[in-house]
Amino acid sequence: MKIQVALPGNNHLPGSPEWMTRLQAPDHQRIAATVDGLGFYAITTSEHFAMPYEEVPRLGPYWTHALTVLAFVAGATERVRLDASVLVLPYHHPLALAKALSTLDVLSGGRLDVSVGVGHAVREFECLGVSFPERGAIADEMLDALKELWSAAEPVYRGKFFTIEGLAFEPKPVQRPRPPIYVGGNSKAALRRAARHEGWQPNPTDFTLEEIPPLFDYIRQQPEYRGKEDSFELCWLGFPDQDAAQLAFAGASGGQLSAHRDRLLEGFSVLAGTGVTRTPIPLPRTASAGEFLDYLRWFSAEVSPRLPG
Repeated sequence: MKIQVALPGNNHLPGSPEWMTRLQAPDHQRIAATVDGLGFYAITTSEHFAMPYEEVPRLGPYWTHALTVLAFVAGATERVRLDASVLVLPYHHPLALAKALSTLDVLSGGRLDVSVGVGHAVREFECLGVSFPERGAIADEMLDALKELWSAAEPVYRGKFFTIEGLAFEPKPVQRPRPPIYVGGNSKAALRRAARHEGWQPNPTDFTLEEIPPLFDYIRQQPEYRGKEDSFELCWLGFPDQDAAQLAFAGASGGQLSAHRDRLLEGFSVLAGTGVTRTPIPLPRTASAGEFLDYLRWFSAEVSPRLPG
C-alpha cells in the first residue's frame, strides 16, 4: 500500500483545522521535507482556478495553483513523488500543460505523477471559455496531445479542439516513455480512459467502497488494460473507518495509539482486499503543524512497516 500526503494549507476546506489556514512558506517547506524524509510515496495537491459561489460553503474559496505548488515542493524535496490530484485537463492548453509538466519532471529528477480529471464546476468552465458538455472529448484530445509532445521528435497533433505542428518541443520528460497518468472519474468514459493509462482514481468518492469492484471489473475488461495486471494503480481517497479521524493525537495514551494503529491496519487491509494500491494518510485531529508532523513520524514508525503489500 502506497501512502500519499496532501500538503496541508493548499486549500481551506470548511472544517479544516485552523492551523492549516495560517501556514507560511517555511512551514510548507518543513512539512514537505519531513514527508520526503519519512519515505511516504507522494505529496499531493488539488486544482481549482476559482470557486463558484454555490460551491464555497462546501469547498471554500481558498485554493492555491496546483502546478506552482508542485514546483515549490519539487525544490524542497529529493525523493517523494509529486502529484496534482487531480489536474482538470480542459482548463489547460496541451502545449502549455505539456511544457509545465515536462519541466517539473526534469527539475524533480523524474518524480512526477500526472493525475487528471475532466472537472465538474460549470462556472469555472464558463469563465475559461471552455465547453462543459465537451469536456470529456477535450480531455481525450489533451491526453493524446501530451503524449505526442512528450515522445515525438517532430510532434504533430490534429484534433477537433487542438492543432499542434511545426514546433520543436523540449525538454522531454525524464521518465520514459513518459510520466505515469492516473485518471479520475466514475463514468464509463472515465473508466475506459483509465484503462488506456496507468491507474484509476474514483472521484468524487460519493459512493461506497463496495461499489468499486464492478467498476474495476469494467476497466479490466477493456483491451487496453491487458498486460497491466501487476502495475495498474487504484487510488481511493477515503478510508473505511471514518471514526479514525476522531482521535486527538496529542492527548492519546500509549494504549489508545496502539488501538488506533490496529484500526488503521485493519482499514488498510480492507482497502487492499478491494484492489486499492494508493491512498491518502488517514489523519486524526491535530492542533498545530508540529503535532501534524509528530503524527507523520508516529505513522511512519508504527504503521508503515506493517502495511499490506
